[in-house]
Amino acid sequence: MTSVSGSGERILAILDLFTGDKPQWSPEEMMGALGYTRPTLYRYLKTLKDAGYLAALSQAVYTLGPRVTELDFLMQRADPLIEASQLHLTKLAARFQGSAFIVRWYGRKLLCVASASANAKPRSSYPRGRPMPLGRGAISRAIVAFLPLRDRSTLIDEHLSEFIIPDVCSDKGEVLGQLKQVKREGVAVARGEVTPGLLGVASPVFAADTTPIASLCVSCDETLVDNEELEKLREAVRHASQEISSVLAPFSTRQSA
Repeated sequence: MTSVSGSGERILAILDLFTGDKPQWSPEEMMGALGYTRPTLYRYLKTLKDAGYLAALSQAVYTLGPRVTELDFLMQRADPLIEASQLHLTKLAARFQGSAFIVRWYGRKLLCVASASANAKPRSSYPRGRPMPLGRGAISRAIVAFLPLRDRSTLIDEHLSEFIIPDVCSDKGEVLGQLKQVKREGVAVARGEVTPGLLGVASPVFAADTTPIASLCVSCDETLVDNEELEKLREAVRHASQEISSVLAPFSTRQSA
């Protein structure tokens, strides 16, 4: 049972139930998960359905509705992060014959919001819209390394098994040491941690402060990247993330003024 207060939070709690593992919910399942009474739940369901956020396949099954698709379309057209990133993604994917991603950090989730690929059938296990692992891969480390120390430590405690990399780091101390190196270098590298056979190189994207809002990552076949090419890839990703951050900084300044 989820503990929430206020009608807004209670309505959002219903939307939060829908995941890739469970995209359909019955009212009975919702009541069991959230602890709402039947009249309360159906009142909220009507509100969400009338607004287009939920759709009823029948009285027994609900899914996300067309308003979600509409908002996704608007986000792609209006999000300054996506606009500032798209050309960099296209160039990086073509130059290194792989895929390039912008992954948003929000709450406790990593979510791909824009991508480009040099391949007709990209090998990425995490396409746009699918949440990524919090403690695995270059994307995660490029974000976590720049979080405030307390937030970083708590996140590692909660997902330590994901942060552990065989033959690289075996406990929290070594994980923190690896993250310090990522912060010092401004770029993270991972080999086959998220998708076997793929090399990932990622760097954080900032707006106005020192906490990253996203990560820029390029993934490609690790057999095609020797040490010299890896250095070129690291520098290209780091430079592109800095360019994107410089474009975003004025937006944050206007919002905080």
